[in-house]
Amino acid sequence: MAITVVGSVAYDSIETPAGRRDRCLGGAATYFSLAASFFTDVRVIAVVGEDFGPEQEAVFKARKIDTRGIERAAGKSFFWEGSYLDNLNEAKTHNTELNVFASFNPKVPEAYRDSEFLFLANIDPVLQRRVREQMPDVRLVAGDTMNYWIKDHKPALLEMLKGLDVLLINDTEARMLAANNNLVQAARGVLAMGPHTLIVKHGEYGATAFFSHRSFPNNSEKPNHAFRAPALPLEEVVDPTGAGDSFAGGFFGYLASQRELTPATFRRAMFYGGVMGSYACERFGTERLQQLTRKEIDERFIVFRELTHLD
Repeated sequence: MAITVVGSVAYDSIETPAGRRDRCLGGAATYFSLAASFFTDVRVIAVVGEDFGPEQEAVFKARKIDTRGIERAAGKSFFWEGSYLDNLNEAKTHNTELNVFASFNPKVPEAYRDSEFLFLANIDPVLQRRVREQMPDVRLVAGDTMNYWIKDHKPALLEMLKGLDVLLINDTEARMLAANNNLVQAARGVLAMGPHTLIVKHGEYGATAFFSHRSFPNNSEKPNHAFRAPALPLEEVVDPTGAGDSFAGGFFGYLASQRELTPATFRRAMFYGGVMGSYACERFGTERLQQLTRKEIDERFIVFRELTHLD
């Protein structure tokens, strides 16, 4: 079952204690699509500039990702520069250049309209909502957002949330969105805004899924209110950029590969999300995801499962 993802395809310059990389391929849609492509077919909607060439295109083609929805525009691609020298859990932004992304108006190709799954990566909630409205018949829609949209564009964000089944955000964003510092109460507040399920990412500490009574209306197995998945302790984190988007790609890609969406399916998807996020951290940019194999993914899934296996 195909996933359509809308978001950014960009260039990043990144500095961490492990070194520096200039103008490596990045962007939320890039990380998401690479991670999800190990589980199902992926279609991308984005915009790039004239600096996006055959070398970058080949990264998507190698994973058989459909790029017909990537618009080519005159100018430069979106660019971000940041560092993690003080704290590997928090990026310090040094420069952001929207370039062609500033006038991005996503259009859903006709060939994408039969997608059963839709992921709205971190972009303007007005644009997220427009894409959602162009694909009213998808089976499941998930999305991401960030503190900027929560703080300065909340009315538009609240409208967008009404069309989501699953929202993926970090714990700081969940508390900010619900205006409540207690995470459990904040999750309850976010679920009341529209999403059926909330996935809260905790970085190196894993992720928590919060379910509502609307999460699985056609399934006899009723989930617990919440489920916690661990993160794998890594000996070295080279670059955490894109780890959250890779988590989302693994999580949503696994869901799209399954016939039934049950509480058990969501729990396994959380683990596969953690697997993809952990691999993304092992190299700069998308380097590790480009070299990854499905065998490695399944082997690490077993390690993740053993972290929480009691018997």
